[in-house]
Amino acid sequence: MRACHAISLPVEIEDMDTLQQFQKLRNSLSQERERLVARLKEINRVLGVEGQTTTPAKTSSGMSDAAKAKISAAAKARWAKIKAGKKATAPKAKRTMSAAVKKRISESTKARWARIKAAGKKKL
Repeated sequence: MRACHAISLPVEIEDMDTLQQFQKLRNSLSQERERLVARLKEINRVLGVEGQTTTPAKTSSGMSDAAKAKISAAAKARWAKIKAGKKATAPKAKRTMSAAVKKRISESTKARWARIKAAGKKKL
């Protein structure tokens, strides 16, 4: 668990514009960081942990570039095989209703609403 400590910085920021505030704060934080790094190096030296960095090294993915290339090539081959098996087909024609079917649907809808209104309802 990491403890957070407030750092008091010797920066007066009331009378400066934003850019100057940022630059002063950045410089102050940079100096604080350098001081902390030097202190950590001193602590490591006292503890006998010389040569170690203060930040952990980034670990590799565990897979070589050759293995990644091999997997990529296999995936591309699979997709090429899948796509080769499919034939280009024309899009389906849009289905349309004949005028007679539209008229029949319209008449049945009108009859249904007539029954609903006759029953005194305004909604289904």
